[in-house]
Amino acid sequence: MSVGEGVRHLKSEADEPGWEVDPDDDWGLAVIATVGRQLRLRREAVGMRAAEFGVAVGYGEDLVYKIEGGKRIPRPEYLDKADEVLDAGGLIAAMKDDVAKVRYPKKVRDLANLEARAVELQLYDPLNIHGLLQTPEYARGLLLMRRPAYSQDDVERMVAGRVARQSVFAKDPVPEISFVLEEWTLRRPLGGRALLRNQLEHLLEVGRLRNVELQVMPMNREEHAGIDGGIEVLKFGDGSAVGRSQVVANGRPVTERKQLHILELRYGIIRAQALTPRESTALIEQLLGET
Repeated sequence: MSVGEGVRHLKSEADEPGWEVDPDDDWGLAVIATVGRQLRLRREAVGMRAAEFGVAVGYGEDLVYKIEGGKRIPRPEYLDKADEVLDAGGLIAAMKDDVAKVRYPKKVRDLANLEARAVELQLYDPLNIHGLLQTPEYARGLLLMRRPAYSQDDVERMVAGRVARQSVFAKDPVPEISFVLEEWTLRRPLGGRALLRNQLEHLLEVGRLRNVELQVMPMNREEHAGIDGGIEVLKFGDGSAVGRSQVVANGRPVTERKQLHILELRYGIIRAQALTPRESTALIEQLLGET
């Protein structure tokens, strides 16, 4: 080991918030335990001590032991470096996809799987800009405002999960996605005007996608079919669907045709009451100019 290597900063837990394993996620625990065991076996096979390996990959010895013990989720760059140091020929680096999924909370993974399968999504959130439309900075700002406060680890995990779900926009074939946004959520400068400005610019960018329709419910409407809460309806290629709203089954996912019909009826009325996509784009541009 060179003098330079010995004095360089080695990453500790304080440097990497948001990489704890969810204790209630059985699949995630199993994946991380398996990855950790493979890392330890390969390190021992080449005769490297944990401290020596830690210096080679830029991590403290304690964090190396926690990763190998299945108590910490390794970052992608950690696996890449470990693959190189241990001469694993790509076998360790190949575990990155499964490891990346573990970082997202289980309920987020389940939702992301449904969204990834959907051929049509109908989405209305009366309280915030929908998670699929949020920039990472805006999402982090919202999560940091929650009370009781989330831990920094939880915030980073949820931001990562929210951003990962947005891969739905890059699917091939692309799904048809409809959003209805509340005007007042576009006016609140949560986290500061710079965050809001970036968020509005992002909305305009997403709204230009051919498979996406953004509509805004203006604040001056005297009738509003969405006062009872948000709506999510996801339709799949086999003709099945799943929906969710607080006014149906207390917010639990539903698949029964009659309940789905109620959600689709409400969503259709909400869309009819909102501004058209063209009018909505003009309003967002106006708000951007005022921000």
